Amino acid sequence: MADDSAGRRMPFAFLADLQRKFLGAPSSSASSDMPAYGLQGSFGPTIAALMNTYNTAPPEDALAQAQSQLNQVKDIMVQNVEQILSRGERIELLVDKTDVMAGQATAFRRGARSVRRQQWWNNSKITILCFLVGLVFLWILVAQFCGAGLNQCSSKSAAPDS
Repeated sequence: MADDSAGRRMPFAFLADLQRKFLGAPSSSASSDMPAYGLQGSFGPTIAALMNTYNTAPPEDALAQAQSQLNQVKDIMVQNVEQILSRGERIELLVDKTDVMAGQATAFRRGARSVRRQQWWNNSKITILCFLVGLVFLWILVAQFCGAGLNQCSSKSAAPDS
């Protein structure tokens, strides 16, 4: 549709360009007393060059240029929207990963608390066991000097006083 309307505008663009060149030519001002085909020799090459230009590579008119620029802007906007959507997907992925990591952190905290309590109980048991073993060693040491029932130490210390 755009190519068809551009095809209809091209002859008018050619004629407007031809008129500009004709009115801008130095010999066109003295053309009032010239015969009908008087400028054909001097302006003929200009017409031929202009026809060649419009037949091989016609210059774009303002509407075609605006349409081209509009298409470029549209392409850039489509790319920007695609990038924004892609960025949004990446943000969603990061949010999902953050939620998973928050859940894992909570589970780790619970597990760490459980392990800490278990270790505290193990340390308490070992401390109590060490204390009992120490008491047994102390009893054995004292029993060697005072006897197994610890009755000889109390009678020795009480006997000299009386």
